Amino acid sequence: MADLAERAQVSIITVSRALRDSPSVREDTRRRIQDLAREMGYRFNATARNLRLQRSHTIAVVVDMKPTPERPMSGPFPLDLLGGICQELTTAGYNVLLTTGQSQPAAAVQAADGAILLGQGADDTAVRQLLPMGVPLVVWGAPQPGVDPVFVGSDNHQGGALAAARLIETGRRRLVFLGDTRHRENAERLHGFAETLASAGAVLVALVPCDFTFNAGVAAVRGLLADTSVGFDGIFACSDAIALGAMRALTEAKLTVPDDVSVIGYDDTPMAAFHTPALTSVHQNWTEGGVRLAQSVLALINGEHPDSLILPTRLVVRAT
Repeated sequence: MADLAERAQVSIITVSRALRDSPSVREDTRRRIQDLAREMGYRFNATARNLRLQRSHTIAVVVDMKPTPERPMSGPFPLDLLGGICQELTTAGYNVLLTTGQSQPAAAVQAADGAILLGQGADDTAVRQLLPMGVPLVVWGAPQPGVDPVFVGSDNHQGGALAAARLIETGRRRLVFLGDTRHRENAERLHGFAETLASAGAVLVALVPCDFTFNAGVAAVRGLLADTSVGFDGIFACSDAIALGAMRALTEAKLTVPDDVSVIGYDDTPMAAFHTPALTSVHQNWTEGGVRLAQSVLALINGEHPDSLILPTRLVVRAT
C-alpha cells in the first residue's frame, strides 16, 4: 500500500479509503487511485486489515420483531431506520449484518465490532438478551434509568401529549388508548396522553392492549363496541396500522370518522396519508434515528461515551 501511496502522491490512509470506495475521498482521486491499483496489480486485503486492527468492521443490526404477513420487514419499521443506519455505516467503511431477535442473534453479535438493537422488546427482554454479550450496544427505544446501553429514540411522552391535545382541541372528552404498554415506548406514549387528558378534564375510558397490526386494531375496537357500557368519542393508537384497523371496525359499525369518533395514529407512515379519510398521526423521524444510532455505536467502538438521545416528535394533522 505504501508503494501505491507514493505512486499516487497521497497518504496511505487516503489509499485505504479510496480502495474501500469511501466518499470521504474525492471521486476523481478515488478513481485515479483505483486505476493505479489495477495497473500495479494491487488488491485490497480486508481480512489482513481486520486481523491487524482486531476488528471485523461489521455492525450487527438486530430487529426485535417476528416478521409476519401482517407486519413484514418491508414496512417503514424497520426499513427507514435501516436506511439511516446503512447510509452512515457504509460511509464509515463498515458492513452491516442484519438479523432478528427471533433467529438467535448471539453469533452475529459476538462476531461484530458493535450492535444496534431496533426495539427493546416487551418488558425490555431484547435488551436483556444482548447486554451480557459484552459488545458496544445502542438501542432504538425509550431510555430506562439504570440500564447500561445508549438509547436513541423519539420523544414518546411528547407524542402522546400531542395526540391528547389535538383530541381535546376537537372537542373529544371520552378517549381510548390502543397499544401494548409492556413496550416502554408505548408506556411513555400512554403517560403523556393520560397526563394531558387529566389536565383538561377529559377521561381515559379504556386502555386496550394490542399488537402493532391492522387486525389487532379491528379486534380491539370491535370489542369496545360490543361493550355498551363503554362510550367513547376519540381513539389514540400506538401505530398507524392499529389506527387504520380501528377505523375499519368503526366503519363496519356505521360510525363515521371523524364525525362520530376521532382517530389518531402513530408513526406517520405513507399509508396514513394515502388512506381515505387521511389519518392524523404522530411523526417520528426514523431515518434520522438510524443515522444517530450508527453514529453512537461508532463512537462507542472508538472509546467515546455518547449520551442517549431523544428526538422530537410532531403531529401531522389530516382528516381524522
